[in-house]
Amino acid sequence: MDVISNRDQEGVFETPILLIFWRRPKAVTQVIESLRRLAPSQLYLAGDGPREGHEGEAGQVQMTREAVEAAIDWPCQVHRRYSDRNQGCKYGPSNAIGWFFENVTEGIILEEDCLPHDSFYSYCRSLLERYRDDTRVWQISGNNFLDDQWFGDGSYFFGGYTTTWGWATWRRCWQAYDPEMMAWSDVRRSGLLTNAFEGQDELEFWTRIWDRLTEQNYPVTWDYQWNYLCFANGGLSAIPNQNLVSNIGFGADGTHCLDETDPFAQLKSNDLGELIHPSLVLRNWQADRQLFTTLYQKPLNKTEKLKLEIFHTLKAIKQKIKMRP
Repeated sequence: MDVISNRDQEGVFETPILLIFWRRPKAVTQVIESLRRLAPSQLYLAGDGPREGHEGEAGQVQMTREAVEAAIDWPCQVHRRYSDRNQGCKYGPSNAIGWFFENVTEGIILEEDCLPHDSFYSYCRSLLERYRDDTRVWQISGNNFLDDQWFGDGSYFFGGYTTTWGWATWRRCWQAYDPEMMAWSDVRRSGLLTNAFEGQDELEFWTRIWDRLTEQNYPVTWDYQWNYLCFANGGLSAIPNQNLVSNIGFGADGTHCLDETDPFAQLKSNDLGELIHPSLVLRNWQADRQLFTTLYQKPLNKTEKLKLEIFHTLKAIKQKIKMRP
């Protein structure tokens, strides 16, 4: 049992934090306000650039960077990686995280629309230290999408899914990340992932996802590749028994989260309270199965499916054109 605190003995929060942002000053300002209360001593800023042909976006990007810079008014080391061109949803975040782990061995990762509860930070810091050398554990998640149901005997449990609306990990894990998933075809043929899922429908669902990622570059994203890497290596994710991060980015100016009425939009975050570590480091298959049916298998009507299909197909086509020599 640990006492939750956002300060070490010297009164400083030293765990490095990466903040990834783009063109939404209102959202990122709320996240910076959360960081101001924490006053971390090491802050890494990664800002993606504007897209060509999008009038006014360069101004939004610049406004967002200025808002971030102006809000950092506490003593800390600030490291910056600002891109002049747009890298997209696949390479923007993954390049930023790669840069982060070129400089640190462990840390916390936030995107501009992921607003944590204050207790999220100490939770991550404690678990980063506790499982630093435990190769079974690959990620610390701040998300609970299961109505804060309690699993196990601790403040958190372990699952196979790597939800990333506010999370933390180590260089030892990220260094194996490959946005192109070059090993997927061999892993697929081997059948070794058959035992990574509770049901055949899960295996088929993720096989389709990873096939499309590698064959069609669709959807344009970075996090499904991270999920694949953790499944392929049997890596566990620590999941809090209460939700610690709210995604405030749902809406028309979002990237993937477009529906403001989505049940996971603005999901309430809670105080984790006294941190109780679970007695066993074991995957909770029941929670994983429930997460799959709740988060990934949630039903869409025909109109929603068509909108998402068109949206992501156009993004994939644009990304392929951009990558041509």
